[in-house]
Amino acid sequence: MSRKKKRHLIPDAINPVYHAQVMGRLVRRRMKEPGLTPGTLVHTGVQKVDRVRTTYLDFDPSHVSEAEVDSVDACFPFKSSPTVSWVNVDGLHEVDLVRRLGEHFGWHPLLMEDIVGTSQRAKVEEYEDHLFVVLPMLRWDAEHNQVDQEQLSMVLGDRYLFTFQERAGDVFNPVRERIRSAKGRVRSRGADYLAYALMDAVVDSCFQVLEAIGDRTEALEEQLLADSGQSAMIQLHALKRELIAMRRAIWPMRDALAQVVRDEEDMFTPETEVFLRDVHDHAVQVVESVEVLRDVVSGAVDLHLSMMTTRTNEVMKVLTIMASIFIPLTFVVGIYGMNFDWMPELRVWWAYPTLLLAMAALAGGMVFYFRKKRWM
Repeated sequence: MSRKKKRHLIPDAINPVYHAQVMGRLVRRRMKEPGLTPGTLVHTGVQKVDRVRTTYLDFDPSHVSEAEVDSVDACFPFKSSPTVSWVNVDGLHEVDLVRRLGEHFGWHPLLMEDIVGTSQRAKVEEYEDHLFVVLPMLRWDAEHNQVDQEQLSMVLGDRYLFTFQERAGDVFNPVRERIRSAKGRVRSRGADYLAYALMDAVVDSCFQVLEAIGDRTEALEEQLLADSGQSAMIQLHALKRELIAMRRAIWPMRDALAQVVRDEEDMFTPETEVFLRDVHDHAVQVVESVEVLRDVVSGAVDLHLSMMTTRTNEVMKVLTIMASIFIPLTFVVGIYGMNFDWMPELRVWWAYPTLLLAMAALAGGMVFYFRKKRWM
């Protein structure tokens, strides 16, 4: 069997490569050299796309235009455009692209540094004429049974919104469809409402992840009750680690959304702030659901350990009862196994059956006593 095939036979929960991936999500390692000037743009994450892809949606209540651009220079007119512009960038390894956008739109150097540094926790930073938001975008990887996390950076201006993702593919397709079909409020509102819609999509995706983890936990619990093998136990431990990684991502997100609700720079209109409070409530529900699922998984692990302990105790009880029954019988046999000449029972014909009957009565009496005590 080849080494590659052997690796596929190893359960993910006990695979060293899997453990390294989990620890990489729990403890992000920064690859930026210490001592660099603040605002130095260095991509500190893993390059997840071969080519950076930049697209935009420019719209107002009467029209919408959508395109993919080869150069970010095509996005520069959106700074003073009267329409609402949403520019999405997939891929963060081209730091010059982020630098050119930041210099043109007047972004703070620390903001640009945080965009290309993918080890950021969820946060909100307010500047003079724009708002910077970092959120984790979570999706459930059904193939590997794990939570897939990606950093989403958002820069909100007066009439524009920039989103930066680590790779192509996101949870924003429903928002795009609403913009294209002019459904809902997004076409008639400003960039602040668009930012709310994207935040809402990010939080709602967490509920889908929780639902998948809940279904997986329920299936493993049923397997655990039906089968005492180690497979379900190993997978439950893996789910527990996934919930730890998810908890680490969403707790700061709840605080960041609370800060958005308390916006002091008036980047959001009063009409949009009502919807932002709803998003914050959903984030609180996500945090509470993660805690509940952690308790459920921990309870399932404790149940398995209790079942294993109970099963071991039952086996030990049976063995102890059997040993207790045979101890006095062994004592009697030991006495009559001694080689003494003057043992009266050795010379009579009834000694052997009498001894067997006495030993059977002794064993039966002990069994009766154990049953009376409800030990067996």
